[in-house]
Amino acid sequence: MLIRGEKGTAKSTAVRGLAELLPEIDVVEDCAFSCDPCNPETMCFACLSKYEQREPFDILKRKVRVINLPLGATEDRVVGTLDIEKAIREGIKALEPGLLAATNRGILYVDEVNLLDDHIADLLLDSAALGVNTIEREGITVRHPANFSLIGTMNPEEGELRPQLLDRFGLQVTVGELNDAKERIAIVHRINDFDKDPLAVMQAFEDQQKETAQKITNAMALLNQVEIHENLIEMIISVCQDLEIKTHRAEIATLRTSITIAALEGRTAVHVADVKAAMALTLPHRMRRLPFEPPVLNRDKLDKKSRIGKKKSKFPQTEETGEPCEGER
Repeated sequence: MLIRGEKGTAKSTAVRGLAELLPEIDVVEDCAFSCDPCNPETMCFACLSKYEQREPFDILKRKVRVINLPLGATEDRVVGTLDIEKAIREGIKALEPGLLAATNRGILYVDEVNLLDDHIADLLLDSAALGVNTIEREGITVRHPANFSLIGTMNPEEGELRPQLLDRFGLQVTVGELNDAKERIAIVHRINDFDKDPLAVMQAFEDQQKETAQKITNAMALLNQVEIHENLIEMIISVCQDLEIKTHRAEIATLRTSITIAALEGRTAVHVADVKAAMALTLPHRMRRLPFEPPVLNRDKLDKKSRIGKKKSKFPQTEETGEPCEGER
């Protein structure tokens, strides 16, 4: 996800707060890659060897990590380094893990991602897409799991991302300042209260935070049960074509996001409203035609295009459910 917004709009605060909302996970204790002890497909070489030999794991339960990537980080710091002589003898044991190892099964946060070196940005996006980090030195290749979510924040005043990088972000949201005076006063009071007594403020929001965390946990359990009707898939394709969006990533990201929104609402069927909400996150940054054109999705245009999608569909759907109308089942 890419979060855009001017300075001081709490972008970093929102990202770092995710660590308190995400569920705990089981990890193999002392594993540099936080391998899942129950999923051999995503294990590192060492954990997979123990799994195949039926050796017991020491299992640790902990929160999902949010790892911050410093802007000046070198390639070796990000992907890790290899001791060549040791690599010849011991393979994976020669790896000095980098930030991508620590981020496996977690969230990698890059503040001011638009100022990140292009080469490092490409490495991060490739690893995030493949779920694997590859280190190549002197003809020796070592791979390890690097399955993480990448979140970048940026201030557009400091420069834009290359279009190629922009397209690699599945979702984009724009954060703006609050214009309501009462809301701004509330922020000042809350910060002041936190400075005086952080524990009291945390306790005041504890129930609300637990409720949100439970909602996320429930959605994760429900995700694979969610179904999307064919007419809604046709609608997604039609809208992307009509808006002249060239990349297929837009359609895939919209599909996945629609399913996720439905799961978050506790439903096993995707509604039209879920698709529209997803498009607001997946399409704006893919519609830009000029270098400094703001990524905005016109809601009226979206409604018009989605109605076109319905007409083209073999199964007209109701606005409320996205299911075929009674006469068309």
